[in-house]
Order: sequence, then C-alpha cells, then structure tokens
Amino acid sequence: MQEKKQTSKTVLNDEAEIVVDDWQILFNGTSLDQWKEFKTDGISDAWRIEGDALVYTPPEDEEHKNHDLVTRQKFTNFVLTLDWKISEAGNSGVFWGISEDEKFGTGYQTGPEIQILDNHKHPDAMVGTNRQAGALYDMVSPSKDVTKPIGEWNTMTISVNHKEQKGSVILNGIETVTFPLANEEWNAMVATSKFAEWDGFGDYTTGKIGLQDHDNKVWFRNIKIKQL
Repeated sequence: MQEKKQTSKTVLNDEAEIVVDDWQILFNGTSLDQWKEFKTDGISDAWRIEGDALVYTPPEDEEHKNHDLVTRQKFTNFVLTLDWKISEAGNSGVFWGISEDEKFGTGYQTGPEIQILDNHKHPDAMVGTNRQAGALYDMVSPSKDVTKPIGEWNTMTISVNHKEQKGSVILNGIETVTFPLANEEWNAMVATSKFAEWDGFGDYTTGKIGLQDHDNKVWFRNIKIKQL
C-alpha cells in the first residue's frame, strides 16, 4: 500500500500571523508586522530588511538611544529558532520574558538573554565563557564553542518551558546549554550573577521576545516560534 505523504499546512490566523505546521513565522524576509521597538509602536530605520535578512545597523548621527526590537505578542512556553550572524568584534542577543512596564527602560532589565557574540574579538568573551555566544548570559556557559566564522550564519534554537522548569540552547545542531527555570535553582543562579539586585529580572514567565541593539551590526533571518 502506498503511504500518503504529509503536506505542509499554512494558515492565516485572526491576527494575520502566518502559521506553518504549528510554527508561527515571526520574520520570513519580507515583513516586520510581528515586531516593534521597545516601548514604541514603530520601528526606526536602524532596522532594515536586506535580501532575506533583518539587519540592525547602529545609527551614526544620534546620541545613544535603545533600539531593541520586541515582538508585539507575548509568549510563555515555546521553542524559538532563528539564524544569526554578527559583525567583527560584535555583540547582540536574544531575550525572552520582556516586560514593557513603564518602570523599565530596556528589554534586558527583565529579559534573560542568550548571547550573540564574536568570541574571538569582543572583550566580553574574555570576561568568562558564560558571556560567550550561546551562553545564558552571565549564568550558564556553553559546553563548547560551536560558532561559525564571522560572516557565516549560525542557527540557534532556544527552548523555554516553565511547565517543566527547564530551558535549553541548540547552536548549529549541538545542544550546548541547559538551564533550570522558575525554581530554586534558577533563583540561585540569578543570585550569583550581575542581575542579583535587578528588580524584575527573570520575573515574567509571560513576556515578549527581543532582539538586542548593542551598538554593533547584526543580522537575523528565518525567525519562527512554536508555542508549547
């Protein structure tokens, strides 16, 4: 008997979000409808679509202003996957659990970060492995450095599951980081990090996904998320 082939299913939900086989497309190379800058309703020219990539280029003609990009939607338990590449000596990151409450000025005040970094030329890499690419920033180091050379794309998958109280990072096909969530182990990690005294850090199990402006050029593509 001939087996039936499973076909990919694409739907457009009520919020005009594209969903393919349970994956919500956050960026497909053509639209930024799912995004905005932190605590604004728009996106500055610092973020542009070039080819199939979303590119952040630091503005040269302004005093420093935060241009972190955040999703319009909030998420709790999810698997997020994307491709990234960073400029030489560059720094960026991916956040989750971001709150846009008025008392917070940036996404990183509340959102834990998975680091994006040039491990060879950015000074943060010398501070410790828990600040290198793929790390749960300042808390959990990658088991190994599996980043591609500068100028090449890296594929990263971030899993956050508060129901199971665990998270993980897969970088270029290798699981390099696992970490506890929303329990005593998490609290102990935060207590020994730079975030120990930060009001609100890691407190929001439901929050927004963020892409960091860290004053360096960074590229993203193929951004999609599956809610668990």
